[in-house]
Amino acid sequence: MAADFELVRAVARELPGAEEGTSYGTPAFRVRGRGFVRMHDDGERLVVRTTMEERDLLHGHDPETFTVPEHYRAYPYVVVVLERADPDELRDLVVEAWRLRAPKRLRESYDAG
Repeated sequence: MAADFELVRAVARELPGAEEGTSYGTPAFRVRGRGFVRMHDDGERLVVRTTMEERDLLHGHDPETFTVPEHYRAYPYVVVVLERADPDELRDLVVEAWRLRAPKRLRESYDAG
């Protein structure tokens, strides 16, 4: 499967409490009202919740794939260029983004799986 929003959708739908909707007019996923991933306005990049440390590591490792536009510099998000993203790495990023936003009970439910 290619790294695209359909992959993101497939992964997110498997996560407890994840709900699909929109954010800023683009497809997005939330857990308990807290956004963890959304399509960028340009339709080619993905905005993913992360930690500042992880964001900086990803960007430092592969700045062509993991970008930090000026607008996001002060926020814990990384912007992923989908056509360059490794599908397995993208899956992991989506799950980790969900973990950062999901309540403990849902994380435990997922881990007990």
